[in-house]
Amino acid sequence: MKTRLLFLGPPGAGKGTQAAMLCESGGMKHLSTGDLLRSEVAAGTELGKEAEAVMNRGELVSDALVLAIVESQMKNLSGQGWLLDGFPRTVPQAEALEPLLAELQQSIEAVILLELDDAVLIERLLARGRADDNETVIRNRLEVYREKTAPLINFYRDKGLLTSVPAHGSVEVITERIRESLS
Repeated sequence: MKTRLLFLGPPGAGKGTQAAMLCESGGMKHLSTGDLLRSEVAAGTELGKEAEAVMNRGELVSDALVLAIVESQMKNLSGQGWLLDGFPRTVPQAEALEPLLAELQQSIEAVILLELDDAVLIERLLARGRADDNETVIRNRLEVYREKTAPLINFYRDKGLLTSVPAHGSVEVITERIRESLS
């Protein structure tokens, strides 16, 4: 099974849930950029302090800083597989990631695109019950995804790495579809 993976998909497609399931059973490290940022801050590393200062100002952490955090995590994996979730989010981020992966001799083996209809995504996100999840906000997040992240689909399709997986059905059914696509 391929063990250096990237998950793409709109908000609510189940990337985090599927990544956790796959990493637990496959012995891979789940590299969720949000989690990585929080753990660097909690650990009080130099990168964490830099990220915390930016986040405390309410700004987005720069691509360079996120890349540095991803790099520090990947260098500590010593051959263990990994799954990137939440980075790259744009084509420029993907282009910046490539030289790092080449240097580490750990190129992406597969990109999984979790696909789901907007109506189902909206329903799922509303069901989470988060304070910031109302239909207007959710539709805006889907638009931002289409504008910024969706171009990555063609970027990775052109490299022959992309596999689309329908993200409807039970968690277990979706996990099985992903496993089949990786074997």
